[in-house]
Amino acid sequence: MYETMFELHAELLKALAHPRRLEIIRLLRDKPLCVSDIYEMLDLPQANISQHLMVLRDAGIVTCERNGKQIIYCLADANIVKATDLLRNVLIERHRGSELAEHLALSMQELTPVVHDPVCGMRLSPCTANFSADFHGRQFYFCASGCLKKFKTKPEAYVN
Repeated sequence: MYETMFELHAELLKALAHPRRLEIIRLLRDKPLCVSDIYEMLDLPQANISQHLMVLRDAGIVTCERNGKQIIYCLADANIVKATDLLRNVLIERHRGSELAEHLALSMQELTPVVHDPVCGMRLSPCTANFSADFHGRQFYFCASGCLKKFKTKPEAYVN
């Protein structure tokens, strides 16, 4: 029984062990999303996203339900967010004093403001944002790499 628990733990960690899957989990941390929204936010081929979602679903990390033609994904357990946040804190501690730690760790002041991803409109904060970019001295926050990529190609289109 003891060994079985370690095997199950390892299988769960394997499912989490990919940057895009971790990014999907970050997208789903606050609300369920339909597959098309996930595709657009990540700006990756549909087949690639589908494979990642299948791995997460098979591991019991996400669940999905059909709503008409849409498939909606959500996290199966809120503790997944806590676990990934704890791992992020381990990284912050490990890299304390480095430039990377400064990007990973945010002050309490930065955690509070609620902003919107300028591309997709998702509500987030600097803490929940996966990416940020500076444009003309103003900081913008993004839910996923696809939104950041679209912003960088033509930032003027997204700045009010």
